[in-house]
Amino acid sequence: MTKTSIEPIRIILLNNLALVRAGIRLIVESQPDMKVVGEVGNLNEALSLIAVSRPDIILLKHDPENGFGFDVFPEIHKAGNQARMILVTGSNDRQTYLQAVQRGVLGIVSKTQPPEALIKAIRKVHAGEVWIEHSLMADLVNHSFHGQSATAADPEVESIGQLCEREREIIQLIGRGMKNKQIASQLCIAETTVRHYLTSIYAKLGVADRLELLVFAHSHGLTQVQHKMN
Repeated sequence: MTKTSIEPIRIILLNNLALVRAGIRLIVESQPDMKVVGEVGNLNEALSLIAVSRPDIILLKHDPENGFGFDVFPEIHKAGNQARMILVTGSNDRQTYLQAVQRGVLGIVSKTQPPEALIKAIRKVHAGEVWIEHSLMADLVNHSFHGQSATAADPEVESIGQLCEREREIIQLIGRGMKNKQIASQLCIAETTVRHYLTSIYAKLGVADRLELLVFAHSHGLTQVQHKMN
């Protein structure tokens, strides 16, 4: 009986501390479906490595002193083409989280969490989902939307009113962690149709991607976010 060959998730580590990279490498490569294809501690080498290695996942930390400031996160994301970024951080500052999310990070893992959390985050983000703990999502929502004036909120209310029933259903399913293929199966429609609906939803709500949609939907009661870390 032969086993089906599955390509491992290709991962790059961006961290200036060699010992930290070694620890993360041990955690990642303990999994049969994951492989570290490169690691580096400064920005210039990172961009070259990403372009050559074509990773699926980029694990990085916010480290302005070594070139990994938030301002270069979009550049790192662009160099990685389809690669998805996960922030591994020791910070508890919600402003740090918010800036990371705004610059393309799809997963946030605290250094205080067990290794299993990092493994789960990698698999979820690689599968196209968002990996953000409940309480953190609530913080992002509060920071992003609370305190806005009624005038500022009016355009958002108007945007929500433009959503059709099917679009609202899709938002609810995304909030439950479903991927496009699962949504298509649930609603008995084609996966391409789901993508068309998402394009329409993004345009109506003025969001750029799935993560921004989750934050917006959660803050306006359109869905319940259920990404748990344990």
